[in-house]
Amino acid sequence: MQFLTSFKSTVFIWFLTLLACGGTTLKKNETNQRNSKAVSRQEAPKIIVAANRTAAYLNLLKNKKIAIVANQTSVIFKENGHTHLVDSLLAHNITINKVFAPEHGFRGRADAGEKFEDSVDEKTGLPLISLHGKNRKPSAEQLDGVDVVVFDIQDVGVRFYTYIATLQLVMEACAEANIPVVVLDRPNPNGHYIDGPTMKAEHTGFLGMTEIPLVYGMTIGEYATMINEEQLLKSKQKADLTIIALENYSHQSFYELPIRPSPNLPNTQSINLYPSLGLFEGTNVNAGRGTEFQFQRYGASFLDSTAYQFSYIPQPNFGSKHPKEKDKICYGKDLSEVERMDQISMQWIIDAYEHSTDRSKFFITSGFTKHAGTEELQKQIEEGKSAQEIRASWQAEIKNFKKVRAKYLLYP
Repeated sequence: MQFLTSFKSTVFIWFLTLLACGGTTLKKNETNQRNSKAVSRQEAPKIIVAANRTAAYLNLLKNKKIAIVANQTSVIFKENGHTHLVDSLLAHNITINKVFAPEHGFRGRADAGEKFEDSVDEKTGLPLISLHGKNRKPSAEQLDGVDVVVFDIQDVGVRFYTYIATLQLVMEACAEANIPVVVLDRPNPNGHYIDGPTMKAEHTGFLGMTEIPLVYGMTIGEYATMINEEQLLKSKQKADLTIIALENYSHQSFYELPIRPSPNLPNTQSINLYPSLGLFEGTNVNAGRGTEFQFQRYGASFLDSTAYQFSYIPQPNFGSKHPKEKDKICYGKDLSEVERMDQISMQWIIDAYEHSTDRSKFFITSGFTKHAGTEELQKQIEEGKSAQEIRASWQAEIKNFKKVRAKYLLYP
């Protein structure tokens, strides 16, 4: 594969056993769900996620009352499967008072943006507190009686993917309540590059709480350290933060997630393309939701049918009850064969805009601004700027961010 020649390191990982986790497991589909042609693998030292390093953190939790921020990715890997972190801690006689669940829920089955209420986990009987319902930040009342909060969620390294916003809000709440936070680090599958427009302060929110590029090249542990030490928490307080690090990881590592981190990121290729195709979330163009190739294609009924040979029809499915362009023929592009990305592609969204038969309905301006982090990107596309011109406009802010980022890297 051509992309291999650009790697500075040949550190890769391949899980030989695909793990079962209900409907949330990342797995092959009979119709090329994983697209092995797009990603190459090579033997390398196995990356050890922090959750597996129990000796490094169990002593921090013994004889304490614990709250856990977790979802379906919060697992300890074993030779023939995995154990959820909650089950593991209970087996070690750690007292867990409650579980906080991020967007998509504790079991990872809710649609994007779908609100869900507090409940009880059927398996463990533990209280589940929603951080994607009435509140997104744990309240003082919800943290009452908690001695330590453990955060363990697999991220994908894209600013508008909301798990890092949840991390930041949890850290804020814990700083205010003087409760220590332990972050169990996990690899960033898009951690090998930094790219995209930088979030502007006036547009910060749940789709981007800090002024960072769209792809920021940090693990959740590194990001947590940065926002803590740079005093980016809203209260300007620092959390009592402990990071349990990964083993055998570098930012050039190839890491194939064995469990889908959310319903519409089903495989390696969707995660690879998500930084680029995620921008379509702020438009009326469908980015594969309602198909089995989420974030591996784009199309819309209002794109010029004569410009495209590829088409598909979105229909409700797991993780997408109401997909854009439902039951309509969408004309667009299939990107399932694209190789590993090392930058965001602006060409696809420019292509779709240029071939829109009604450009007035292309952008959902408020949503696009929240995803892009700036009003400028929509203006650049509407003005006909080239991908190269748009990319050039990002570089000064990316350079400045890299200087800050470098202070908090835990891995080469």
